[in-house]
Amino acid sequence: MFQNYLKMIRILINDGIDPTGKQLLQEAGFDVVTEKIPQEELPTELQKFDAISVRSATKVRAALIDACPNLKLIGRGGVGLDNIDVDYAKSKGIKVINTPAASSRSVAELCFAHLLGLVRSVHHSNRNLNDKNFDQLKKSYSSGLELEGKTIGIIGLGRIGQEAASIALGLGMKVLAADPFVKETKIPVGPKHLGFSVDLTTTDFETVIQHSDMITLHVPSLDTAIIGAQEIAKMKEGVILLNMSRGGLIKEDALIEALENGKVAAAGLDVFENEPTPNPTLLTHPRVSITPHTGASTLEAQEKIGADLAKQIIDFFGRQS
Repeated sequence: MFQNYLKMIRILINDGIDPTGKQLLQEAGFDVVTEKIPQEELPTELQKFDAISVRSATKVRAALIDACPNLKLIGRGGVGLDNIDVDYAKSKGIKVINTPAASSRSVAELCFAHLLGLVRSVHHSNRNLNDKNFDQLKKSYSSGLELEGKTIGIIGLGRIGQEAASIALGLGMKVLAADPFVKETKIPVGPKHLGFSVDLTTTDFETVIQHSDMITLHVPSLDTAIIGAQEIAKMKEGVILLNMSRGGLIKEDALIEALENGKVAAAGLDVFENEPTPNPTLLTHPRVSITPHTGASTLEAQEKIGADLAKQIIDFFGRQS
């Protein structure tokens, strides 16, 4: 669209990008700057650029957009757009892009890393095992669970939810899923080149929370929690909860209470209400498996995110060389 500019298009990559993405942009003739500019300096410094790409750290709010009338594109490496005033940007004629598909498999696999660790006490063993309590803990951890035959409830059957369903089906699990925008879909199972798939029809939210042994959340950021004390009360005794999606979707005080009274057997969390300083009770709880919001942090996902961003930027501006 803007290939006729006399000056080279400048792209600020403020929260990092995989080298593959940077290389693609440079080969297409863009001036790519990857040195991070502090948030407070952006109203001045961003005026020197035509586009900005961020992850979750940099905020692109209305005031920053107003300060940079030259801005034509805002890119988000990842799924959520919580840190960008999307509607306001669009009202100013600014293109907003993200990479919703690039990290789906990585996030789904982390979900099952937590789940597999929880049902076999791997997280607990890593914290507590030493040569002095080996036999004692071997006995304590002798009542693990197999996932085959268990029912996993998936709240949100978008790209990540579908990847979670694929993994679950591959493990021999039963899948219940709820999503107001998806009625039925085809879930690939096993190596893609084999072409195996399963038709999956969604059900309602209440059915999922009442009949699942494990429940995992894969929904966008919402204004309110979807799992609180009332929802937990309807769940099976000893349910396992997993959240790789957004902090705040589960009310943490209700979760902690349910962990203490045994209603919730365990929880796997990659996201928290108060990042980057999560509730200390969750960080130290013996039945909680935790990671620091690293769902998309695999080499494969980062390469796909970088390449996807670069392609969309090139498609928008046109190749410069």
